[in-house]
Amino acid sequence: MHTIRMNHPGKNALSTKLMTWIEEELERAGDQPILLTGSADAFCAGLDLREIASLGRGALERFLRQIDRIAARLYDHPAPVVAAVNGHAIAGGAVLMTCCDWRVATTNPKTRIGVNEVALGVCYPPKILKILLHRISAQNRARLLLGAHLHAPADALEVGLVDELADDVDAAAAKRIAELSAHPRAAYAHTKALLRRGVTTLGAEDERRFTEMELPLWISDVVKERVQAVLKR
Repeated sequence: MHTIRMNHPGKNALSTKLMTWIEEELERAGDQPILLTGSADAFCAGLDLREIASLGRGALERFLRQIDRIAARLYDHPAPVVAAVNGHAIAGGAVLMTCCDWRVATTNPKTRIGVNEVALGVCYPPKILKILLHRISAQNRARLLLGAHLHAPADALEVGLVDELADDVDAAAAKRIAELSAHPRAAYAHTKALLRRGVTTLGAEDERRFTEMELPLWISDVVKERVQAVLKR
């Protein structure tokens, strides 16, 4: 098992530096099972808004394609991937969590979990959107993606954002990854690939929509104002 424990400034906000480190850790993992977790009271509090505020269109596109690439790598990893959600998993953090095969979250009622990008005024990068549509049940998609609320762990369990709650998240996640890893590796990898076949493959229309419709939202005045409002809190 390869553990990826995020322990970076700003409650593990996804900066270019952190995302590059995650990609390096995914390389080190090879085909091993992966345990993804955070530190202190944060699993991952989302994208680094300070960095985003400083980026022009070209750099921002590279930034978004990097998180899109990480999400796809987690989602398509052949071995079991378990998230030990030790604390807040917000926006991009909730995306990383959703890409895992099984998600164990803390019972701490102060923790917040949710995919709230719409509240900021942005849309999801293309692979991430397809993953969310595949992972979130049809009856909960509008509630979660359009409602853009942040949920306490018990509510996140009810709407299917997480699979299990535990007082000792690390122990519960370790137990779950051991159970999944006990299955014959080839059968697990093949079945997982069949279940997720084509989800992270982009077509020309996906690319066109991202570059012509979704990317411009990220550099719009509305988003700039909302980002600055969040940073001033």
